[in-house]
Amino acid sequence: MTGGPRFAAPRLEHGASFAGLIQVAGVHDMAEALALRHAGVHAMGLPLRLPVNAEDLTEADAARLVAEVERLPAPPLLPVGITYIADGAEAADFCRALGLRRLQLHGPVAATELARLRREIPDLFLIKSLVVRADGNLPELLDTVRELAPLADAFITDTHDPATGADGATGLTHDWAVSAELARRSPRPVILAGGLNPDNVRAAILRVRPAGVDAHTGVEGPDGRKCPDRLLRFVAEAEQGFAEAGSHHPRAGLRQA
Repeated sequence: MTGGPRFAAPRLEHGASFAGLIQVAGVHDMAEALALRHAGVHAMGLPLRLPVNAEDLTEADAARLVAEVERLPAPPLLPVGITYIADGAEAADFCRALGLRRLQLHGPVAATELARLRREIPDLFLIKSLVVRADGNLPELLDTVRELAPLADAFITDTHDPATGADGATGLTHDWAVSAELARRSPRPVILAGGLNPDNVRAAILRVRPAGVDAHTGVEGPDGRKCPDRLLRFVAEAEQGFAEAGSHHPRAGLRQA
């Protein structure tokens, strides 16, 4: 494991605040999950039912992986489902089938569907994506925050790739000024994603002041699997960035411009 943590390990429980989260998405199997845990990563993301990118594992394999990871001794590694499902009832069935207690919804989802999902699984820790586009969509994203903050536990920013249509796992950064404004004005914690790697994560944290960071392709080797050295470096740089930035918790209400 890395050196002593500078923050209490985030639990990602519904209704609870958190800070200093380090999440890595795109886990293929238990070997990669253990590499994340050894490096000091708090949460692993499992992207499934994707409109563009290929899935890293089947849903059956994901369910087995979630069950295995949930049985690991402390420190915990928290499984987070990542999906573009837009129907609340379908998302609830997805969580039950995979044994998930945390879900990241990455596509457009109506507030009515989030409310349905919340009714179906009241204690679900729910993260909603805010996809930053190059054409400047901050006003639209702030509207999304205002509408969905009563239903979500956190938001995660990511980068749209116009070449592929992908809204995540692009390896591309976006304008961090947009994410910084979202983190400043959101009443819920904001996790920063989009092109993060060991070389830029510390600077990103200091610029954006997020409650957490998420990496995917930025901690992989040429073979597309998670690289232990890059994981260790990413965690060390992220922890340093959080230590320098200080702890950031959700605000009491959305700030006005």
